[in-house]
Amino acid sequence: MKRYKFLAVIIAALFVTSCDLLDRPPLNDMVDDATFWSSEINVRLFANEFYPQFFVGYNSSFTVDYTPVRGNVFNDDVVREGPQLFFDNAVPPSLGSSLITPGPAWRLTWAGPTWYFGWIRKANMMKARIETHMSDILNEEQYNHWMAVARFFKALDYCRLVSVFGDVPYFEREISALDVNTMFKDRTPRNEVMDSVYNEFRFVLENLREDDGAFRQRLTRDVAAGFISRWMLFEGTWQKYHNNDEERARKFLEFSVYASEILMNSGRYRIHGPFRELFGSQNLAGHAEMIIFRGYSATVPVMHCIASYSNPFVEAQAHSANLDLVKSFIVHDGDVWQNSTIADADRFDLQNLIRTRDPRFEATFFNQLSVRAASLLYAVKFNDRIGPALTSAELARPENARYISNTNTNDAPVVRFGEILLNWIEAKAELATLGAGSVSQADIDRSINALRARPLDNVAIANGAQLTALMQLSALPDDPARDADVPALIWEIRRERRMELFWELPRLLDLKRWRKIDYMRGRDNENILRGIWVDIPNEIPAMLTIAPSTATTTNHQTRVPNVRVQTELGNPASIVRFTVVFDDNGEVVSSNRDDMVGFFLPINVADREPFTDRVYLSPVGLDQIELYRSRGFRLTQTPGW
Repeated sequence: MKRYKFLAVIIAALFVTSCDLLDRPPLNDMVDDATFWSSEINVRLFANEFYPQFFVGYNSSFTVDYTPVRGNVFNDDVVREGPQLFFDNAVPPSLGSSLITPGPAWRLTWAGPTWYFGWIRKANMMKARIETHMSDILNEEQYNHWMAVARFFKALDYCRLVSVFGDVPYFEREISALDVNTMFKDRTPRNEVMDSVYNEFRFVLENLREDDGAFRQRLTRDVAAGFISRWMLFEGTWQKYHNNDEERARKFLEFSVYASEILMNSGRYRIHGPFRELFGSQNLAGHAEMIIFRGYSATVPVMHCIASYSNPFVEAQAHSANLDLVKSFIVHDGDVWQNSTIADADRFDLQNLIRTRDPRFEATFFNQLSVRAASLLYAVKFNDRIGPALTSAELARPENARYISNTNTNDAPVVRFGEILLNWIEAKAELATLGAGSVSQADIDRSINALRARPLDNVAIANGAQLTALMQLSALPDDPARDADVPALIWEIRRERRMELFWELPRLLDLKRWRKIDYMRGRDNENILRGIWVDIPNEIPAMLTIAPSTATTTNHQTRVPNVRVQTELGNPASIVRFTVVFDDNGEVVSSNRDDMVGFFLPINVADREPFTDRVYLSPVGLDQIELYRSRGFRLTQTPGW
C-alpha cells in the first residue's frame, strides 16, 4: 500500500491567518471565498495544516519542538553538563507572537505552547465556514465528521494551553474584528475550559469516522480516542492532586478509561514486535501497535534528525539518562534492585544493568559508554539496530544517509497502543482510590503484563537481556524508595510508565499532574545529577588522556581536569577528581588514574536554581498584559507570579 504522507506538502494558501490572540490580520481570500468551501477535498486541505502541529512525531529537519531526545529534556530523567536547566524565575517580557505564520509556539521548559491562540482561531474558523457554506454541500455524515475534526483540534489545543497556563480565555466561536470585548476577554477558569473540552471530545467520539483512508495517518475516531485517553488522564489526576476535587477527578478519569477501552476492545491493536521496531522502522504502516504514526520519506521529501541524535557515532546527547532513571528500572525477576534475588542486582555498571534489568533498558541504551553523552549513557531508542552498528566509513555512504544529519527517514509513533494500556491502568487505579471501581489481576495482565511479554529481538538476547517476570497484584515490590503518599500499585504503574515511555512524552507533564515537581530538585535527590557506575580506566580510558604540561617553573605542576566520580552516594567527601602531577620538564610524575571508578559526575554538574510551587503553571508575558491594559481591558496574571 502506498503510504499517505500527510505532512509532505502544506498548501501555501492555507496558512494560519493569525498567530496571536490579539493580532488579527485580514483573512486569506481563498479561505473566505465561498468557492473554496465547495467540496470535501478542500475542507480536508484546510484541516491538513493542523497535522504537523499536533501529530508531531519526530518533527522535521532540525526542529526540536515536542520531539524526543532533543525536545523533551526538561525533567528528572536526564542530566547535562554544568548547571541544570531551570524554571522561569521571573515573568518574561513576552510569551506571544505577532507573526502571520505560526512562529515559535513551543517552550521546552514547560513542554507546551506559548500564549498563542492561532490554532484555536483556525478551528473556530473551520467550524464557521462549514456551517455557513457547506450545510447544503456535505451530506450529514460528512458534515458531522468535519465539524468533529475542527472541534477535536480546538479541544486538543486547549488541553495543551491549560497544561501550561491553567486558566486561559475560552473562545466558543470565531471572533469578529469588531468584537473587542470578546477579543480582549480575561482568562476563563480552568474548570470551565475543561468542561467545554470534555463536551467537545464527547461530540468528536460520536461523529468522527472510524476510517478516513490513509491507513493510520489521518484523524479518525481511534486517533481521537488515543489523545482523549492521554489528556483526560492528565486532567483527572490534576484535579485529584492539585484541587482535591474527587468528583471532577472521577469525571475525567472515567472518560480516559472509556476512550482507552474504545481502542482496547476494538481488536485492531495489540502489543507486537520488539521494542526498537516501534521507533526505528522505515515503515510503520500496518504495525499492530500504531494508532497513528508520522511517515517520513527522502523522496517527498520530509525528513528529521532524531535518529542522528540517537547514534553515538553521529551526534552528541547534551542531555542523557541520569542515575535516578536507571535506578527506577525494575530487575527482570520483577523486584526492585534493593530486594532482588538476581545476582549483582545492586551493581550499576552498564553491562550488569543490561543483563539484570527489564529488557527495555537494553533496548533504550547503547551497550557501550560514550563520551558523546553528558552522563556517558547514550540513548539509542529512536534508531534501529543497524545505524549505531555502522562504522564511520559506512555512515558516509549515500545509501546510509537515513542515519545522519537531518535526513533521517524512520517513521515516528504519534500515539501507540502501549501508552493507551498505561493510561488505562493508571486511570483505573486512581479511580479505585476514589472509591470508583477496583483493579484486578486480569487488568494487570491486560496492560502491564502485556508490555512485559513483548518479544525480544536477537540483539537483545545476545546482549543478555531477559523478559521481566509478570506483575502479580498480590505481590507488588516493596520499594524502600516509594513516596509514603503514593499507594504501591500506583507507584509501580508510574515506574512502568517511566520505563516504557522514556523520552516519548514529556515526563515533566507527569510530574506536574502528580504534584511531584520536587523530583526536579537535586538537593533532594542527588541521583538526578549523577550517571551510572563507571570504571573509567578500563571502560572509557580516552577520558583520562593526559596532555603534556607546558609548565616551565621549577615547581611541580598539578593539573586537575574536570573528570570526576563519586565513590559513595550521600557522602560529598567521596568525590574523586582526576589529578595529574608533572615534573619540571612537563613529564607525568603521578596521577590518580586508577582511582577514577565510581558514579560518573557530568562535567561541572550543578543543581538547577531554586524554584517554588508556582512553577506548576506558567506566567503570562508582560507584553500581553500591557496590551490588554492599553486597550482598556485586564488580563489576569497567573497566581504566584
